[in-house]
Amino acid sequence: MLPKPNRITDGTDYRAVVRRGARCSGANTVVYVLSSDDERAARFGFIVAKNVGNAVRRNAVRRRLKAVCAGALPGVRAGSDIVIRALPASASASFPALRAEVERCLERRAS
Repeated sequence: MLPKPNRITDGTDYRAVVRRGARCSGANTVVYVLSSDDERAARFGFIVAKNVGNAVRRNAVRRRLKAVCAGALPGVRAGSDIVIRALPASASASFPALRAEVERCLERRAS
């Protein structure tokens, strides 16, 4: 699980990252990254809509994405805000596939 300082909790922050952030798309996710020069920890947010599946499936996808981000956290630049939108294909994707896709996008945009 991500520590509290590494989570985006405000809706206005989500909107700002999605609207102004750099975008990286894959088959299972869309990653938005908004970098700043702030001296704070990198923050992550997750959007898993109902089109991904029922509540059990959505929560499983969210837990997988959180685990991927917790592992990638040391390599992410401080002050970055990252929002990951899960696409319907993420419900059937394996954990290694999700990890590879998210890490590829984070390397391109947030490192």
